[in-house]
Amino acid sequence: MSKKKTPADYKDNLTKRNEDAKIVRRIASVIIISLLLIFIVGGISGFLYIKSALQPANPDSKEDVTIEIPLGSSTSEIARVLEENGIIKDSTIFRFYIKFKNESDFQAGEYTLSPSMEIDELIQALQKGKVLEEPEYTVTIPEGKTIKEMASIYAAALPFKEKAFLNQVNDPQYIETLINTYPDILSNSILNPEIRTPLEGYLFAATYHFYSKQPSVEKVINKMLEKTVEVVTPYLDEIASQDLTVHEALTMASLVENEASSQKQRKKIAGVFFNRLEEGMPLQTDPTVLYALGKHKKKVLLKDLEVESPYNTYHVNTLPVGPISNFAKTSLQATINPEESAYKYFLHDDKGNIHYAETVEKHRQLKAKYID
Repeated sequence: MSKKKTPADYKDNLTKRNEDAKIVRRIASVIIISLLLIFIVGGISGFLYIKSALQPANPDSKEDVTIEIPLGSSTSEIARVLEENGIIKDSTIFRFYIKFKNESDFQAGEYTLSPSMEIDELIQALQKGKVLEEPEYTVTIPEGKTIKEMASIYAAALPFKEKAFLNQVNDPQYIETLINTYPDILSNSILNPEIRTPLEGYLFAATYHFYSKQPSVEKVINKMLEKTVEVVTPYLDEIASQDLTVHEALTMASLVENEASSQKQRKKIAGVFFNRLEEGMPLQTDPTVLYALGKHKKKVLLKDLEVESPYNTYHVNTLPVGPISNFAKTSLQATINPEESAYKYFLHDDKGNIHYAETVEKHRQLKAKYID
């Protein structure tokens, strides 16, 4: 039989329960206070972040940025364009701001804005813009095109002549101005007198809309260079980590562009090219011969390989002096992230397949099988 509890025992139990309750209350108080502090700190941090996001992206900026708001753009798309171009800090905060203020009636068009503008200034500018039902001209520049080919495409679509375009892109003073305007992608490398056309490879392949009835050659070139900046800038650190200059990266991208159409093959071919460069071997890529000749041919002949040119990679053991065409983004991606392999040779068969080899002996066997 258990021992009968005395009044002192009940008192001790009561005291213990009271002490336990105090501890529980203290723990609960600490937890509640901690949670409140977290909410308060989080609220303050959130408030400060939102407040900062609604300030000018760069109050001291003197830069003017030209952006295009396509017809039918949603507020989300407009906010994304503004953030991508550094005009606002946070597209999500911007969207909530215009929603809570019940702002609407944003107009499609081309705008010149600045990172120093207040949010309300931006909203007013976008509401007062010109409504654009249709662009005056839409021109598509495909990948793998040369400056000369672009001049022909533009001359057929826009109200200026091919010669005017070619004269502009070969004007030394104009090129120096562009180098100062676009220092992230253009450098003195393009002033090398051996380069055929300074901007070769720098005018990105894309579809361009022009809203003026008389777009100038300068306007066209600036629009294309701005697109190139947009495409190349995110990869600048990776280009540098590959120990390449932008000029070298775009040169390699143009070679890859002309040798393969799929991303998988482009990465593989870029790897082959880098392997050959590391071994001090000439790249021996036929598109550079055709560029040196200034001709389009279905087949490169042995006599063609003898053309004296800093572009002819059968004669130089380095990259050619500059790009041989424009390029697709995937060709640039392949250049900065080539596939690692031991391959040093490749060839195309008449069905469009590409065959790779590690040794010259294997390459000759493939050549005998698929070409000779």
